[in-house]
Amino acid sequence: MPIFTFGFSLRRSGFAAAVLTVAFLGIPWTCAAQAVRAVTVAEGLSWPWAVAFLPDGNFLVTERPGRLRVVSAAGGVGPPVEGVPSVDARGQGGLLDVALDGGFAANRTLFFCFSEAGPTGNRTALARARLSADGARLEGVKVIFRQQPLVASQLHFGCRIVEGRDGALWLTLGERYSRKEDAQKLDNHLGKVVRITKDGAAPADNPFVGRVGALPEIWSYGHRNMQGATLGPDGRLWTHEHGPQGGDEVNLPQPGRNYGWPVITYGENYGGGPIGEGITAQAGMEQPLHYWVPSIAPSGMAFLTSDRYGADWRGNLFVGSLKFRYLDRIVLGEGKVVSEHKLLEGLEERIRDVRQGPDGWLYLLTDSPRGRLLRLER
Repeated sequence: MPIFTFGFSLRRSGFAAAVLTVAFLGIPWTCAAQAVRAVTVAEGLSWPWAVAFLPDGNFLVTERPGRLRVVSAAGGVGPPVEGVPSVDARGQGGLLDVALDGGFAANRTLFFCFSEAGPTGNRTALARARLSADGARLEGVKVIFRQQPLVASQLHFGCRIVEGRDGALWLTLGERYSRKEDAQKLDNHLGKVVRITKDGAAPADNPFVGRVGALPEIWSYGHRNMQGATLGPDGRLWTHEHGPQGGDEVNLPQPGRNYGWPVITYGENYGGGPIGEGITAQAGMEQPLHYWVPSIAPSGMAFLTSDRYGADWRGNLFVGSLKFRYLDRIVLGEGKVVSEHKLLEGLEERIRDVRQGPDGWLYLLTDSPRGRLLRLER
C-alpha cells in the first residue's frame, strides 16, 4: 500500500513543520500540524555534554574540557564550579554526564561520569559529590566506580547515568573501540551497562552476582558505545548506541542479556566491508528495538511525559543527531517504532543532549566550542 509523505522546513526561522501523511487504498489519512522553535536559554558554552535541572530553576551543565557550570534561569553562565577532579579531556573523553540524586532537594547530592587517566591508559569513572548551597563548589567528591581495565584510547567512553526507581544507578560504558571483542566477555566492563548502588556496590539482584568469572556490576553486555540513556515511563532503562558505519541502535537492556556487538550488527567497517562474519542475527543475542542505516550518530535521549506540545507528542521518544544535526521525534506503539519525524533541521547544529525539564519543555545542548542551551517551544 503506497504511503506518500510531504514535508517542509523553515530553515532560517528555527521552526520545524510536521509532516502530512496520506495513505490510499482505504487507509484513513491523518494530518497533524505542529510547529516548534528552538529558543536560546544560554550560549557561549565550551563543548557542553549534559544538562541537569536544579530545584531553584537554574541549570547544571558539564563542559567536556572538564568544567561544570551553573547556568541561571535567565541565561547567565556562571564560573566553573570548584572541586571537579582532573579529567582526561582528549578525543571523545572529558567531563561527560551529570545526574542529580533523586533526593537532591534535601541532600544536594549529584553524580557525574568522566574519563579518568591511569598509568597505562584511561577509563570511564563515576563520582558522587555534594553541590554547595551557593552552587560554587563540589564537596565530598568520591569516585564510586571505575571501569576495568584501563585502555589506551581516546574513544568510546559511553557515560550516561540513569537512576532507577529503586534508587540503583545504571551507567553505560563503551568498549573503547580497540577492544570490541571484550564486549562479549564478562570479566571486564568494556561494552557493558553496569548497575550499582549509590555507594558503588553491586546490588544483590544483579544478573551475574555469584557467577564465577563474571563481574557482579554487569547488567547487560555486547554493546558498542552508548551515548544516550533514559528511564522510560514504565520504569525500564532505554539506551541507544553508535554503530560503526550504519547500525546505530535503540535497546531496552534486560538483565543478563547479550546485545551482540561485535558479532551481530547492521553496520559495517569504516570504509566498507563486513564486520566479522557480517551477520545481523544469532541465537542468544538480542535484536535492537530500532536501528538506523545510515548512522545518525545519536546522542542524548529523553521521553516526553508532558502535554506541552500536544497530547499526540506525549510518550514520544526524542533523540539528538550529531551527524545530521536534527532532533528525531520517535513515535512508539506496541513496543515498536511507528514513525520518525525530523525536527530542527534548520538549526544546523550538532545536538549533544536532550532532556525534559521540570516545566515540561524539552531542553537541548548543541555540541560546539560555542555551544548553546536551547528550549524547544511551540
